[in-house]
Amino acid sequence: MAFTFNHFNFNVLDLDRSLKFYDEALGLKVVREKKAADGSFILKFLGDGRSDFQLELTWLRDRSEPYDLGEQEFHLAFTAPDMDEAHALHEKLGCICFENPSMGIYFIEDPDGYWIEIIPEKRR
Repeated sequence: MAFTFNHFNFNVLDLDRSLKFYDEALGLKVVREKKAADGSFILKFLGDGRSDFQLELTWLRDRSEPYDLGEQEFHLAFTAPDMDEAHALHEKLGCICFENPSMGIYFIEDPDGYWIEIIPEKRR
């Protein structure tokens, strides 16, 4: 049996703020959504327009305290075709939280504290 990646989830406190961040920082757009009939949750699935993989943002109406992200030993990773341009954008947005120049990578942090790794596209 073969399994295929479908999506990954981040729970967020302020859905509008998170949607703005993911659009500005990574160019992700809403590709589908689901809303609970009773208004208790909203799911927004974001896509990059190039792959089938999606990031699900989950907003829960009754949640008001920040999520406990533990020791941050998990992250998403995105490739960038131009690391200098990507770095300049993220520097302007003020979301760079860790850099490792010797590896040629860095991390950005979303409004809820999730880390996202930015790595260069592999050249063939």
